[in-house]
Amino acid sequence: MAAVIIAATQFAPVAGDIDANVRTIAGLVRAAGAEGARVVVFAELCLSGYEPSLIRDTPALVLTEDDPRLAPVRDACREVSAAAVVNGPVRTADGRTGVTSLVIGPDGGLLARYDKQHLYGIEKEVFAPGTADGRFALDGVRFATATCYDNRFPELAERAAAEGCAVYLASSVLSADNDSFEAVYPVRARDFGLYVVLGNVLGANEDGIGTGRAGVWGPDGERLADAGTDGPGFVLAEVG
Repeated sequence: MAAVIIAATQFAPVAGDIDANVRTIAGLVRAAGAEGARVVVFAELCLSGYEPSLIRDTPALVLTEDDPRLAPVRDACREVSAAAVVNGPVRTADGRTGVTSLVIGPDGGLLARYDKQHLYGIEKEVFAPGTADGRFALDGVRFATATCYDNRFPELAERAAAEGCAVYLASSVLSADNDSFEAVYPVRARDFGLYVVLGNVLGANEDGIGTGRAGVWGPDGERLADAGTDGPGFVLAEVG
């Protein structure tokens, strides 16, 4: 497997302001790409903010796969030849709304889509669960996608490893008291021999206060990169 540089990001999304969040995301893609990142991973619902009630009550916040509001992210991906894993409320084929990771490729096209399978709390009232695992390949490396509460279910990571994935991308919203930093992400990495990449949020949201600490765990379960809690940005790690 060739070595690939991955960026794990964190920032505080503006609740309900897709344009503002897209600008921030595009800026982080450009910055990470300039430092060699080929894949840039963002938090759960980074496009809208983690605001299920607001999304339920504001139909305009629901995007489509080819939504023109995502054009700045597509442009940034093309400019630095990087893929971006961005998550938001996205319309499904049957007209419902998913908690959806769109993988925008280095050419600006849609490389993959993944709808969160395991919904948590109020999410069950607002979103439709996905039914298929998320996969894509870049530079000879096979990636799996998962979203926040999904990661509590080890079978997702087990299937990813069984299907030849080396890197498991976890777009999440975690507060400081969430035990996932110790009890979930490093365990998935160690148990299944995967690189696990966490994109997380900062700031207030409907779930609480995002704490940052985006980063990467190696296949032995040890931290390779940690963005800390102080502010927005990204950290890089080489996988492979």
